[in-house]
Amino acid sequence: MTQERLWQVLDPSWADPRTLLALLCSSAAAVVLLKRLGWRQVQQKMDEARRSRDLALERMEKAARRLKQEGSVCPIILKVQEGFTSLQHLHISDQKPFPPAHAQNSDTQTSHILSLTMVELVEKLKAGSLSPESVLYSYMDKALEVNREVNCVTDFIHGCEGQLQELKKQKEKGLLYGIPISIKDHINCKGHISSGGMVKFLGQVKEEDSVIVQVLKHQGAIPFVKTNIPQTMINYDCSNLIFGQTLNPLNHQKSPGGSSGGEGALIAGGGSILGIGSDVAGSIRLPSSFCGLCGLKPTGNRISKQGAVSPLIGMQSVTAMLGPMARDVDSLALCMKALLCQQMFQLDPTVPPIPFDEEVYTSSKPLHIGYYEEDGYFQPSPSMKRAVQHTRKLLQDAGHTLIPFAPPKIDYVVDELFTRGIFSDGAAHLVDCFKGDIVDPSLKSQFNTYRLPALVKRTLAIILKPIYPRIARDLSALCGVGSAKNLWDQHGAVGAYRTEFIAKWRELRLDVILCPVLGPAFNHGYAGKLFAATSYTNLYNVLNFPAGVVPVSTVTRADEEELKHYRGHYGDPWDKRLKEAVEGAVGLPVAVQCVALPWQEELCLRFMKEVETLAHGTKRNV
Repeated sequence: MTQERLWQVLDPSWADPRTLLALLCSSAAAVVLLKRLGWRQVQQKMDEARRSRDLALERMEKAARRLKQEGSVCPIILKVQEGFTSLQHLHISDQKPFPPAHAQNSDTQTSHILSLTMVELVEKLKAGSLSPESVLYSYMDKALEVNREVNCVTDFIHGCEGQLQELKKQKEKGLLYGIPISIKDHINCKGHISSGGMVKFLGQVKEEDSVIVQVLKHQGAIPFVKTNIPQTMINYDCSNLIFGQTLNPLNHQKSPGGSSGGEGALIAGGGSILGIGSDVAGSIRLPSSFCGLCGLKPTGNRISKQGAVSPLIGMQSVTAMLGPMARDVDSLALCMKALLCQQMFQLDPTVPPIPFDEEVYTSSKPLHIGYYEEDGYFQPSPSMKRAVQHTRKLLQDAGHTLIPFAPPKIDYVVDELFTRGIFSDGAAHLVDCFKGDIVDPSLKSQFNTYRLPALVKRTLAIILKPIYPRIARDLSALCGVGSAKNLWDQHGAVGAYRTEFIAKWRELRLDVILCPVLGPAFNHGYAGKLFAATSYTNLYNVLNFPAGVVPVSTVTRADEEELKHYRGHYGDPWDKRLKEAVEGAVGLPVAVQCVALPWQEELCLRFMKEVETLAHGTKRNV
């Protein structure tokens, strides 16, 4: 009866099958056309962003040239400071005499500036033997050179020129006076976009600096470039369809890591002396490991996160944070000291007003150090394991007490607390972020899994459980928590595990922990297929402990030979991929991870400095 009435209302010609077929075909064509138009609009937005980036880099090149031509560079005045006994101590590699003042724009001067540690650079800037202009243009030039090689810069922060002039008028010189710094793409800088590697954020020019950028400027630092990231930042490669793939400057066949991969590449290439990244699963520590840098993930909210774009806004189960990356530990410590100031506490009252404790950082008291060589979830690569063993021996020989430690219930932590926590909504929010966007090839493996219906994930988990139990647990965890009650339970489980972990720590009377960090650098294309391999780093995001990375060695031919026999703990496709991911890494850096209890960044840095000193024979420089 209803059908008869419907046909009475409709045009009689609609009953003709040919008409219906034509309607269906035209509807399908309209859908295809709309989709193509949508893709075209996306492509136009990406093209415009790339043009803007290219224009910004041209402007940066002109700015560097102008600073040179204006002759505003102060000559380097070589002084034998008290305590300096040789040119070698000044880190002058060729130990040749410097040219006279009239040759102040020479490559020798630039090379000298780029060779200085950040602590040395600040000293010379404050003493007036180097000008902020000379340092800024030197790093501009080098950053442009590195970017041409590895594609790591997404924008030039043009306000740095005006800031430079304002800096010269200030009577009081901050702790980071005249230091050029790089900023990860998603951290807001006034007058610039924070793309997150995603089309949806393009065109959204920020009206003010993030809190961390404001504080850095207050301390005299000069933010001058923004750096590349992977699409969505939920990946530890460094590629997006807007700005492209960033390469590792140490080996172009390797990834620089991520998601702070642009920072890792730029600093490792010598184009920045200090960078600010972020970390929710290892995004500071992994690029530091892959690129041979030092990086610190602080306790959540020790540093303000206000003014940073995120595709996971509202996710509370796992703690994200901002932190510094540099070539040495003293640079990290100086940055933290500068950030933990009254300005930070006033701009963001949610940050605990805890100034940097210099006494803890400079302490030489022997430490009680817990250690483990593997976590039981992913078997470490041979070089990862050797790095911990080598560092443990160095620490023991130096008089520290080393105590075996095993993280409790690591499978449970990775699957139920980290994966189910970070994707507690079944990855729905993350999948929604891709509406009106195109998925980067490096992320497709991850994304295709995320967007599977929960029923399909659960079914696959049941099928795979007898064969590949680890992959089955991961698929189950990606279904999320299912309800608000379950989310509360999940938060409670994180708190209970943290209590259990700290109790074990206290029972052994530990000060800090030494453990592996994922490495060496992956071959391109593997990070998106091995997200769970972040187990060594994501544990400390779940726990919300400060953790840092220090390079201690390089991959040897013996490591590479041993890798041929790598089987992993499970013998599943993930173990096979990890072996393939780290192949061909002879000569690349290998790092270790240093961990302390919450709010003890100074102790974590002190431990990192001890490791750095023993591994490289460096001296404390504060």
